[in-house]
Amino acid sequence: MGDDGISTVDPRARIDLIGVSGLLKKSDEQALAPANDAGPKDLLKIVRRGATVRRYRFIGELKSLLPFIVIAAVLACAAYAFVIVSAGRRDWHNLMAVSIVLVMVPLLTGILLTAMRRHEFPITAATITAVVIFNFAVAVLSAIRIPISYVGLLAAAPAVVMVMVYANVRFHRERRDRVGLLDFSDAVRVRERLGGNVNIVTFDTRDVVGFERVLIDSRAHHTAEWAQFLTRLYMLGVEVLPWMSYLESRFGRVDIQSFDLAHLAYSPSQIYYSKAKRAIDVVAVLASLPVSVPLGALIWLYIRIVDGGPSFFMQDRRGYGGRTFRIYKFRTMYRGSNSGAAQANDGRILPGCRFLRLMRLDELPQLVNILRGDMSWIGPRPVAVGIAEALEAAIPQYINRQLVLPGLSGWAQVSHGYASSHDQEIEKLSYDLYYVKHISFDLDLLILFKTLKTLLFWSGAK
Repeated sequence: MGDDGISTVDPRARIDLIGVSGLLKKSDEQALAPANDAGPKDLLKIVRRGATVRRYRFIGELKSLLPFIVIAAVLACAAYAFVIVSAGRRDWHNLMAVSIVLVMVPLLTGILLTAMRRHEFPITAATITAVVIFNFAVAVLSAIRIPISYVGLLAAAPAVVMVMVYANVRFHRERRDRVGLLDFSDAVRVRERLGGNVNIVTFDTRDVVGFERVLIDSRAHHTAEWAQFLTRLYMLGVEVLPWMSYLESRFGRVDIQSFDLAHLAYSPSQIYYSKAKRAIDVVAVLASLPVSVPLGALIWLYIRIVDGGPSFFMQDRRGYGGRTFRIYKFRTMYRGSNSGAAQANDGRILPGCRFLRLMRLDELPQLVNILRGDMSWIGPRPVAVGIAEALEAAIPQYINRQLVLPGLSGWAQVSHGYASSHDQEIEKLSYDLYYVKHISFDLDLLILFKTLKTLLFWSGAK
């Protein structure tokens, strides 16, 4: 600034500003030129484009949650209004003020969940976020001294939490991003495994801004040749991740050929949950006894009346760490029936016992296995020792499913169903190993919900 108060600009600085201005007007394609043309000028353009891409992507993802945000807001306001009107209150202005705050709860929850779209535990994240924001809303209403009904707010809270949890799980499971795969020697085979909507990206691909995700091969692309190209992707806001991770998140299964124990890097939350899982199993079994014991006694008596004893079927199965244990089930086939998997309309099944199999009630005695520590509620289904030995000899990775307790229901059961061939056993193993790698409270809850859905629609059993 000069002595007269008028600012002055160094002519050289003015030239630099003109140069930068001209740089920012360059075409978008120049910012995405091959890696050997990269330079500081390209980075300025990339930063500018990257901010725009991230902003519009956030808005687009938030729009996918808007229908659920509206549903949660309507249900919450309706529940609160019902309690208020039932109590005989007619202070509509206070009801309107509370309704406005209730509408903001799912909206803010949706915004935060969209910002945390890459988190690994959608159920836990949505639950905690919705509960915290709801409690904050209650605190705000109390602070501004609006006459409120805590009973009404308590009635409104479950609607917000449950709808937003469902919305977040669906958002994570049904993301339809435009996905690219960086070119390498095995790109065509990997692309076939990932699906036809994945495009191969090369140095000559200019429009990488259009991709939400770009997949890489860790061994092929963590090199100096690709370093600057990957830098561009990061700065443009494109999500870069290994193709095996995308396979797992997209399809809920691992690539068996590349699976290795070194991939098991459990987070603290997974470690704590694994330790607490045994206590949860025991508490759940004890809580079910008032229903399971009388029901089991009736089933035992029915089988004795229809076909005599014994009412139980026992078989040695492969368990945790390769240990053999004896599993218990209700016998649902005639005595002396040949062993083997049940088929559709199998004539060996006792009258009335097809319903037991459809509802998985023949598995009820396995609550004893859970109490003894042989099994868990959720885990890979235990297989017969002979079958396990054959599969372990044919598939080296099969032994890795024994790293967790077997369960009454599992991720492979609700995602794939029963396997009747060697190829199906391999595909089913990919789901079991996914569970071993991603074991968590969220995944167990998802398996539980899918199991209940299976029971409700009587699907999967024979």
